[in-house]
Amino acid sequence: MRTLILGIGLAAAVAAHGADKVKIGFISTLSGPNAAIGADIRDGFNLALKLNGGKLGGLPAEVLVGDDQLKPENAKQLAERYLRLEKVDFITGVVFSNIVLAVAPDALASKVFFVSPNAGPAQYTGAQCNPFFFAASWPSEAYSEAAGQYVTSKGIKNVLFLAPNYVGGQDAATGFKRYYKGKLVDEMYTKLGQLDYAAELSQIRAKQPEALYVFLPGGMGVNFIKQFVAAGMSKDMQLIVPLWGSDQDIIRAVGEPMLGLFSIGHWSIDLDNPANKKFVPAFEAEYKRLPTGYAASGYDTALLIDSGIRRVKGKIEDKDALRAALRAADFKSVRGEFKFNRNQFPVQNYYLQVVGKGPDGRIMHKTLGTVLKDRGDAYVQDCKMK
Repeated sequence: MRTLILGIGLAAAVAAHGADKVKIGFISTLSGPNAAIGADIRDGFNLALKLNGGKLGGLPAEVLVGDDQLKPENAKQLAERYLRLEKVDFITGVVFSNIVLAVAPDALASKVFFVSPNAGPAQYTGAQCNPFFFAASWPSEAYSEAAGQYVTSKGIKNVLFLAPNYVGGQDAATGFKRYYKGKLVDEMYTKLGQLDYAAELSQIRAKQPEALYVFLPGGMGVNFIKQFVAAGMSKDMQLIVPLWGSDQDIIRAVGEPMLGLFSIGHWSIDLDNPANKKFVPAFEAEYKRLPTGYAASGYDTALLIDSGIRRVKGKIEDKDALRAALRAADFKSVRGEFKFNRNQFPVQNYYLQVVGKGPDGRIMHKTLGTVLKDRGDAYVQDCKMK
């Protein structure tokens, strides 16, 4: 009986003072042609953790890293292990929307916070919004909305849209068409992970659009831009991409032909705010390369989790309090102003960028202006959360 009383007393003491550590299940695409994306998110997350002394919100952090290999079934198995056996407090790291849709339902059913550093499927912005789903990145349609707004503002009369045939590509098409007021010459969809675009480029040349909006993350974007430039098509039509379609990974792979390419982003390497001025040199010092938007998002994701745990003073077992603390977004984002809408997706700016040369001669993005200011998403009115 004495042992039981001591055990109860110890449990009460732990509950009173909060957890002794926080466990993160980090599921990402870390192999194959799109491995650079997951690696950038992981490295950004780990940098924030390192600068925080290995802690999140004052708690020692244990990060369990798993490679989904861009296979939903792999991601689901990892999630089940992290949720049931490892008893993680957060799931994060996921790159692609189809992986989010495989993993998030189990996390939400287990009342474990799913924090997306990248994909933000439209399903979770509206009627299916959930107290345990946060996007530290963007709604999946928003980048393409900004691209549609940009080409409309430039008076471009006809555009061709190209994306992989998966939920992220479909969301991109929806977003682009919401804001683009000209003629959409065609919507072309490729296989997710496709690396040869000879057939598509032939079709695009035949259709002769004024501009081409391409949503191809990771290795897909690297190969497309190389083949697009090699085909001489950059002289005939304007190519517009999301930030990740021209990020530092792609710049390193393609080089000088990237100069002059326009992109849309929620973050840029040259944003003038204290958090970004700390992040960019710290990332380069740690990893010997310039950061991408993916890395910036991974960094912000760690800072968001850190802010939530810190605000509840480590008492992460109080889910309601932790959710309110995460919603407060009490951290300095590398993107500047950041706040959550009631669906727990960001309200933020989207910028026009061009690939140019920095003062030191290195190729990087330069911010030209704001395309959408304080943009949330199209479905928040359908979210019943308060």
